[in-house]
Amino acid sequence: MDARAHPFLAALEQGVVLADGATGTALRALGWRGRNDTAVLERPELSRTLHEAYIAAGARLILTNTFAANRARLSLDGLGSRVRDANVAAARLARDAREIAGADVFIGGSVGPIGRDLLVGTWTLDDAERAFEEQVSALVEGGVDVLVLESMPSLAEAEAALRAVQRVTADHPTIVTLDFNVDTSSPAGEGAREIARRLDAAGPDVIGVNCGVGPQAALDMLQAMAGTQPRARLAVQPNAGLPRVADGQTIYPARPEYFADFALRARDLGAAVVGGCCGTTDEHVRAMRDALGRATAGLERRARVRFAGDPQIDPPALDEPDPRSGGVGRGSLRDALAGGRFVVAVEIDPPRGINPRKAIEGAAALAAAGADAINIGDSPMARVRMSALSLAVQIEREVGIETIVHQTTRDRNLMALQSDMLGAHALGIRTVLALTGDPPPEASRSSRVWDVDSIEFIRVLRRLNEGIDFAGNSIGRPTDFLVAAAANPTAEDVDRELSRVRAKVEAGAQLLMTQPVYEVGTLLRFFERLGVDDVPVLAGVLPLMSSRHAEFIHNELAGVDVPAAVRQRMRDAGEAGADAGLALAREHVEELRAVPWMSGIYVMPSFGRYEIAAELVRAAAVARG
Repeated sequence: MDARAHPFLAALEQGVVLADGATGTALRALGWRGRNDTAVLERPELSRTLHEAYIAAGARLILTNTFAANRARLSLDGLGSRVRDANVAAARLARDAREIAGADVFIGGSVGPIGRDLLVGTWTLDDAERAFEEQVSALVEGGVDVLVLESMPSLAEAEAALRAVQRVTADHPTIVTLDFNVDTSSPAGEGAREIARRLDAAGPDVIGVNCGVGPQAALDMLQAMAGTQPRARLAVQPNAGLPRVADGQTIYPARPEYFADFALRARDLGAAVVGGCCGTTDEHVRAMRDALGRATAGLERRARVRFAGDPQIDPPALDEPDPRSGGVGRGSLRDALAGGRFVVAVEIDPPRGINPRKAIEGAAALAAAGADAINIGDSPMARVRMSALSLAVQIEREVGIETIVHQTTRDRNLMALQSDMLGAHALGIRTVLALTGDPPPEASRSSRVWDVDSIEFIRVLRRLNEGIDFAGNSIGRPTDFLVAAAANPTAEDVDRELSRVRAKVEAGAQLLMTQPVYEVGTLLRFFERLGVDDVPVLAGVLPLMSSRHAEFIHNELAGVDVPAAVRQRMRDAGEAGADAGLALAREHVEELRAVPWMSGIYVMPSFGRYEIAAELVRAAAVARG
């Protein structure tokens, strides 16, 4: 489409068009508790209010509250026959907000994926295409300026939606964005370059990525897409980092100032449309507007967050197994803690596929270095991986080192949790870390269960140890689990976290394992206030790999704080970031060993860099003699 034919395309020629932020986050803040897209029919004033807030914050492109207003998803609430009503109403609400504000903004008609019906095969792509055509027709009737096909999980679905648009209208500019995973691919496994090439060939005016994870991965996707030199302009709208759940609320960690830096980097990489998705608010939009405005006016003076790539280093070779390494051996973690031994545990993520060999070999190398236990994550970051229990059993049998199985309540109801734990005990697993779990991302198309949270799950485990299930029925012989619980000394609401950790101990937690902490003083103050003296503590240690890694953890990993001095040291290290991160971790471990009541450390290697963890394990093993 010629830029002279539409004001939106002309605006793209003049500079970055700032889009709005999350719809669901804003609706929840306004008190809405239903499905997002039914709000336009049941509480229309809420949608208008959120549009007004984003316009006031500086957004020039606001999206209608119609992400899931297609026939398949509205049918979940018995509203499948009201597709036209919902989309026309949403478009008019956005236009009303624009008129009330008197602002020069564009109305984007949001079209999201079909969802579960297409995923499980009850709908075909042809069905989806007809549903998209129905929704797009209603949005055009409602008066949108731009059509925004967003968070598509695959190129096939995105192309189907685009074909529907092209049948309905030739007068509306079109933006097409795909969802993305932390490994910079779509949920369907398509890479950034393939996405850019195929979308560009399909003919939309703007292509890009949105939703997914946080700003760093979004910038990686953007850079790769830009490298294909597409004809279309580029758009990027990431989530506000990786979420966590507190008191039933989903909380996103990335702050507005971090999005200000993100917007500048996105602009430098060639983005023409910049905004936010899940977890972003009008404050994030305002911060991006201010940063882009200052840069355009030549008044940008503050330092930007560095998103430099991670350094390429040769990993040190792992030692051969050494019988003198000092590992406590399978089944004796409880005894080691009770005896005052400084314990070293290391986390290993299960594989994303069916081959566990790399994880097993990593566990063997860590055991040889002197690790006392291996932690196995339960689909960490809510991404599908091999079951933690399966990998734990294989590691215990093949390596002979005790495992700590992470078990979340996110994916299983109360019955399944108890069944899994009985099975784990029968297979020899004795230590369980009880977690609530990260919420699944939109890309996963998964439901949240959460019959119980981590505190209630600890009570379940305690009752199994007493020989009864949660309903009071006998299970015969009692289990013998060592029940571990998480603690976060750097939580944003420390008082609330202290209250929850005390509740976990009262419920039956026998071991506390902390989130990564980069300052011993913070740890000491937290546990002094906690006032629990008879529960062993393993302090979380997450070695930093680069300045980029430090900024990601600080700004995008919920509940983790990297002090400014540590981040500055990583920036100063430049390409030697991995060495600096290991040195910082060594110093931190030495400080932790000097704390009389500290029971040990819990090392969390990033990017599968088990050799870095092995260096820390060796250092701790030598220090303990």
